[in-house]
Parts: sequence; C-alpha cells; structure tokens
Amino acid sequence: MTSFSYDFSGTYTGKTSFKTGVFIGGEFRHGASKSTIDVVNPATGKLVTQISEATAADVDDAVKVAQKAFDETWGLNVGGAQRAALLNRLAILMDEHADELAAIEALDNGKTFGWAKGVDISFSIATIKYFAGWADKIQGQTIETDEKKLIYTRHEPIGVVGQIIPWNFPLLMFAWKIGPALATGNAIVIKPSEFTPMTALRMCELINEAGFPKGVVNVLVGYGHTVGQTISEHMDIQKVAFTGSTLVGRKVMAAAAATNLKNVTLELGGKSPNIIFDDADLEQAVNWAAHGIFWNHGQACCAGSRIFVQAGIYDEFLERFTAKAKSIQVGDPFAPGIDQGPQVSQIQYDRIMSYIDSGKQEGATVHTGGERHGTEGFFIKPTIFTDVTPEMKIVKEEIFGPVGVVIKFTDEADVIRQANDTVYGLAAAVFSQNINRALETAHKLQAGTAWVNCVNQLHANVPFGGYKQSGIGRELGEYALHNYTNVKAVHVNLGHKM
Repeated sequence: MTSFSYDFSGTYTGKTSFKTGVFIGGEFRHGASKSTIDVVNPATGKLVTQISEATAADVDDAVKVAQKAFDETWGLNVGGAQRAALLNRLAILMDEHADELAAIEALDNGKTFGWAKGVDISFSIATIKYFAGWADKIQGQTIETDEKKLIYTRHEPIGVVGQIIPWNFPLLMFAWKIGPALATGNAIVIKPSEFTPMTALRMCELINEAGFPKGVVNVLVGYGHTVGQTISEHMDIQKVAFTGSTLVGRKVMAAAAATNLKNVTLELGGKSPNIIFDDADLEQAVNWAAHGIFWNHGQACCAGSRIFVQAGIYDEFLERFTAKAKSIQVGDPFAPGIDQGPQVSQIQYDRIMSYIDSGKQEGATVHTGGERHGTEGFFIKPTIFTDVTPEMKIVKEEIFGPVGVVIKFTDEADVIRQANDTVYGLAAAVFSQNINRALETAHKLQAGTAWVNCVNQLHANVPFGGYKQSGIGRELGEYALHNYTNVKAVHVNLGHKM
C-alpha cells in the first residue's frame, strides 16, 4: 500500500502522514492496475511521492460499493439530523487539522501556506458547516387541489453521484462537491485531479474518523480519459458534477447524453471583465483589480482577466496597477512574505507562456512581467498586457495564469458590448462610486456573478455558476441542493371514487 510522510519547514513546521491508495468502501487499497501517478512539487519541479492510480475497473467497484451503502446504510435510511451531525463532525476535524491541510495544499498545489490556511481551508470548513445546516431541511411542499386529494412532494436523494474536481482549489472544490451531495443523502464517487490529489486523500481518513458509513464517499485519483470518462459514461451513476475547462465539460456532457442521460452540472471556464469607470475609488480599484487577476496565481475560473479602464483615469490606473503587480512577492509558498507561488505544473506553466508568446506575436505590448521567475519550479512573474485588440487570443481565450489585459474605453454602452463579447459568462466586476451606474452596468453584464466595487468574493451561502459556456447549474447556497435531489409528487386519494 502506498503512503506519504513529510516533515514541513518554513512558515509551517509540522508533519503529515497518510495512505495514498484508492479509497473504496472506507478502506485504502492498490488500484486494479497496480500502477502509480507521480506527484510533483510545483515549487521545485521535483517528485514528492507516488500515489495509486485508479482506473475504470476501480470506478466499477466504487459504484457498486457506493450503491450498497446508499441502499443499506445511507440514503433514505439516515435522517437529516444524523447527516447534519456527521457533516458537523467532519468540519470540526478539518478545523483541528487546518494547519496540516493547508501545508499539504501548499506543497501539492503551490499556493502560499498563509493563503491556503486563511482562505481555502477556512472556506472549505465553512462550506461543510453550511450544508450541515441544510441536511435536516430538505423538504417538499403540500399542494392543494381539492378536498378529496392530498398531494405532496418529496426531495429524494438521487443515489450514486459522480464528481470530478480540478487542481486549482483542491480541498475547496472537494468541499463544494461533497457538502450538498452528503447533506441530501447521496453516495459519492469523486475524482480529484491527478495533479493535486493529496488533500482529498487526507480527507478520506477524516471522513472515516467522523463516522460516515463505509462506502458513502469513495475517492479515486486517476486520469481524465480513464476515471473521468468512466464516471461520465457509467450507467449506474445517475448524476455527474464537473468543475474544470469548458472543453472537458463538453466531453462530460456528451458522454452523459450518449449513455443514461444522467443529470449534469458543469462549472466551467471564464474570461471575466472588470469594468473600472473614471469615478471609481482609484486606490481600491487597483487593489481589487490586482486581486482579481493575480489571486491564486491567476488560476481561477472567475479571474478578472479583461480589465476595462475609462480613458479619464487610464494612465494613472495603469501606473498604479503596474506598481502593484511589481510589488507582488513571488517565491517559495512556505517562505514568509510571499504573495504568489508557482503555477501548478509544467503543463500549465508551458500553456501560460505560450499565451504570453502569442500576445507578443500578435502585437500586444508586455507592459510588465511576461517572464519566468527564478531557475526552478513553475514560477511566472505577474504579467500585464496593453495595446490589445479584441481578436487576440490573450483577449478571447482563458489563460488561467497571472496574465491580464488592460483595455482603454470611453463609451459606456460600448464597454458593456465588449464585456459581453465572449463565449463565457461566469463572473464580472464593476467599479464606480455612482451606485446607480454600477448597478445598471452589473445588471447588463451576462454573467452568473457580478461584483460591485469588489471582485472574487465568494460565500458558502451564495450561489456560484455561469451563463453561456461557463456552465450549467449552480454551486453553493440553497441552489446547490437542487442538483442532488429528485422531486417526487405523491398523490393520495382521500375519497374520490371512479
């Protein structure tokens, strides 16, 4: 059986040790193929460990185990109050191990330890607590027709659900997915990214410790073309939730359509506009814009990567924004004072650098950054492009890195047209001290989330998802619960005779 042990140093000096097999039926074991996946430290590019690789055969096993658990020890067999207690117990355990989870996340993903602990882990715990609060409130309606009939609805768990999560927020996306699924009584087969599997594997032990029945949560780390595809196609999985790129989201949806027409929710890519009017609080607009694009090293689906600045403040904004970007400290995620760690992998590093090269070749100006930072690992300096045009790849396509484009505008109607001129519609932001202007603009933007005088603000009780090719359905909030229940109408005859 594969396992992982590590002594951390820097801003966290603790230790961790956990098993790294496939997790089926509450137990770790080797994958069916006995093969392994390399886990690389993105700060050094060096091997950290190897974990067991799951394959299609493991998905089949996990689905059978999950279905048995759903039928016998979970699903309609367990009341909402008990599900709530288990979720709350899991949140307590996560809080007790918050430093360890943050350190694993920083090592595996490259985000700084401070950010992982203060934001990602805290938000993950808050998400589990939030859905614990919903577990005993999954209820239907009584619907009046006439006095000889009683009609009521039930919101019943779907059964075995498949979930596929990305590498940019490994533990947070794990929490976003399992929270509503468990609160509503479903059993889970979840695939973390093969690039960042370790917090999910550590969570398996906490799930056992919390007391969830064995088989309710099954964690399989494998590749998209094997585990992800099998989950999407599996005839005994009745619902699949995917977070990731729009390209892969199309494949998930096509696989579901070609097999058993399973329920599909997709949280996909974005190319979010950030509109800064000339009456904005300039200092705050600069600070928020930097957070919007450089947060999580730009590896965020809702990153404010298209920054539209009104002509009256364009020059001053660009000067301040450039200084802000240059002040960002890039380096070891465990070193004190670091703001930005490495990109997640060599593949992602190369992809971002190819977009930077494309911008140069198409005539855009690299105003700052655009280069590697350091000599090892996958670090990229915060990058700002100017002199861009709408047809350029760096303006149209999701880069998923610390690369933003700054665009001057004069006409209010035209900037709204430009902001909406995208296949995506995940998020948008507006900065103005004129609240009427800000709200009118926010209402006209085609996006599932519109921030006013802030950006990248997310909460467990607020829905998140996209318009257009940014997805289907919503994560978080009460809306997320709707993804994990079937609605049944029950008609009771109280005396009507045929």
